[in-house]
This record gives sequence, structure tokens and C-alpha cells, in this order.
Amino acid sequence: MISEDQSFTKISDEQWQAITHNDSSYDTLFIYAVKSTGIFCRPSCKSRHPNKVNVLIFKNAEQALTQGFRPCKRCKPEGLHLPDLDWVVQIADYIDDHYSQPLTLEVLADMCHGSPYHLQRTFKRIKNMTPVEYIQMVRIAHAKVQLNTSDKTIGEVGILVGLPNTPYFITLFKKKTGYTPLQYRKEYTYKSLVEVSDDGTK
Repeated sequence: MISEDQSFTKISDEQWQAITHNDSSYDTLFIYAVKSTGIFCRPSCKSRHPNKVNVLIFKNAEQALTQGFRPCKRCKPEGLHLPDLDWVVQIADYIDDHYSQPLTLEVLADMCHGSPYHLQRTFKRIKNMTPVEYIQMVRIAHAKVQLNTSDKTIGEVGILVGLPNTPYFITLFKKKTGYTPLQYRKEYTYKSLVEVSDDGTK
């Protein structure tokens, strides 16, 4: 993301204190960006405080934009607005990368610097499904891969895809696929054996 023409500086103790105290008097002095989320904010932003090691300091929003960062939806640094489509893509990418972790609407809204209500409404308008439905879809897709390619137990697969409650994992999997995880694994194994047999007779 960050080019060789580095226009950012490392965060000072004074700047970090301004961020953690949401000090609006620093809003005209610098912008901070968070490497882990790709978002930049005003010091006064009310979003959850980032990990200090992930913070980069810029003189203005233009510099942050040049380095590939996107403006926060909550504090709107320099009056810039992140288009809804880009915002939803950013959220979906985060889910794709963190599906194995605990994810809730509140966690996603906090991470992407927006309100849960706005996130729910915007995500559904763009993706035709709620964030929770998208999380479930991603987790079930990864569960299928694990069931097809590993000998892990059903419970272990559930844990790997962010569904550590085995009964709930089984219920959700059947709701989304029409099979229990065990039935799905057996069906896939049977189909694979049939395909191998067919190939061998040709």
C-alpha cells in the first residue's frame, strides 16, 4: 500500500495522546492512518483506538489518499466521503480475511468506523444480504473445503471457520446446504469415488 515516496512520519507521544483523548484541537495539525484497516481519521475520531504500532501520521488527507488509505466514514477527515460501494467492499474483504474470528455487526462497524445501523442498511443494499448472512456464507464455504480436503472432526472444522459451537455449526450448515456436515462429507467422498471409478473404466 505504502509507496517509496513516504510522506508519513512515525507517531510521537504527543500525537498518540491526542488520538487516545480524541483531542479536536489537533484535527488541523495532522491525520492518522491505520495500516491494519487502510483507513485514515482525524485525531478527534470516536472510533475504537487503534494499535499504536499500526498508526502512521500524515500532514493532511491528500497525503494519506496518495498512499492508498481511505477516509473514515465516521469522522470524515477533510470532508472526504468514502463511496458506499468501496466501504462495503472493504468490509467484505475484512470478513474474508477474518472469518475464523468472532465477528458481530458491532465489531465490523467499529473496525470500519461506521454505525451498526448504517453498516447493516448499506451492506444489504449493495450486497443484497446482511453482513451476518455474508459472514455465514463465507464460513460455510470454508467449512465445505475443510470437510472435502481434511479428516478433521466436525467440531474441529467448526472451530476453524469461526463456529466453535458444534450444534449451532451443524444446524447452520444444514440450513445453508441441505446436508449436515457429516452427510456432506460422505456425499462428497461418494461422488469422488464414483468419478475415480468412471475415469478408470474409460
